[in-house]
Amino acid sequence: MKPIRFSIAISVIAAFLAACAAQPAPTQAPTIAAADHSGHSMPASNEPFDAQFIDGMIVHHQGAIEMAKDALNKAEKLEIKTLAQAILKAQDAEIKQMQGWRKQWYADVKDTGGMSMDMGPMAVKDGPEPYDIRFIDAMIPHHASAVAMATLALQKAEKPEIKTLAEAILKAQTAEIEQMTQWRAAWVK
Repeated sequence: MKPIRFSIAISVIAAFLAACAAQPAPTQAPTIAAADHSGHSMPASNEPFDAQFIDGMIVHHQGAIEMAKDALNKAEKLEIKTLAQAILKAQDAEIKQMQGWRKQWYADVKDTGGMSMDMGPMAVKDGPEPYDIRFIDAMIPHHASAVAMATLALQKAEKPEIKTLAEAILKAQTAEIEQMTQWRAAWVK
């Protein structure tokens, strides 16, 4: 993996943590999922890494889709609703692509259970903060875990299609983390 991309991902996560530290502490502080960025994560099983990535990322994307659907109904800010629509469109397409690869490449491999990495929040928690802030506080660490999974895939995947998808996830979700971090800083005084 190119060091600059890893540096960008780490910088975005560090900026998020700094932004959160500068804000009054919410009842439930957002957290970044602990993930091994060193490339030394142990596989969840003895199955091919690419199958594990597909199995894990499909479940991860399904969590983001559920949160995005919830945001379409509950968010007050147009920015969050627009982001939710973008998440639905992109991640639904990626799920379909990964399901196709799974059938084509690993039809004989049982469900691997995914990668042994923390997936981050899979739902927006209830709390006293406005829904839009709670959505951001859930989606940033959720995206950060996808960035960690994609970073690992760039190091360990065998199929070039998986590496291409990992690069797309890294680019899109890093940009979305940056945008949500800016919104949070602007919306929480």
